[in-house]
Amino acid sequence: MRILLCEDEKELSNALAAILKHNHYAVDAVYDGAEALSYLEADNYDMVILDIMMPKVDGLTVLKTLREKGNSVPVLLLTAKTQVGDKVQGLDLGANDYMTKPFETEELLARLRAMTRGTGEGTTSLLTLGNITLNRATFELKSPKGVFRLANKEFQMMELFLINAKHIIPTERFLEKIWGYDTEAEINVVWVYISYLRKKLQSLDANIQIKATRNTGYSLEEM
Repeated sequence: MRILLCEDEKELSNALAAILKHNHYAVDAVYDGAEALSYLEADNYDMVILDIMMPKVDGLTVLKTLREKGNSVPVLLLTAKTQVGDKVQGLDLGANDYMTKPFETEELLARLRAMTRGTGEGTTSLLTLGNITLNRATFELKSPKGVFRLANKEFQMMELFLINAKHIIPTERFLEKIWGYDTEAEINVVWVYISYLRKKLQSLDANIQIKATRNTGYSLEEM
């Protein structure tokens, strides 16, 4: 899953980004509200962590603009404020949850998991196709023959495949969704990770396969 992290305190942003990446999220970080709105135009995010007090455009205005455009991406608001009125205003504008700084990282991760359970993509921690199951809580890819604990980008690619099972995913979509728009990675990095996943599926005696459609992309199909 890809998160847009909107936090103007760069030390906190860097720390949060590191924690999220360690927990197998893909993260883009922005430091003001105008930049947040620009990134959100792409509609490429599964969740948004949004600080209320940001320069140029404040977080509540970002949230209001987002909802007025019909974007229902889950939003977790962060703020140093403790007044009930701020919380109520944020929730009334369409925020899914609210945390006051400082906070424990374990609670933040738990709230993110709870938010995704309210979306179609996050209703379960298990994604299954054929004899293969991906556990989104443990990052394990499993079949009756065995199990692999996937590395960060392997997990994100397999998750995207299973969420979109039997549908073709353009190669560029993997690059945008997992590596991000600002990445310097070349398109062949996607091919490399596809190869890693194919080898793991073969080792697990999977009855599903990653199918390439020439000049279009890849799909996860039952054999």
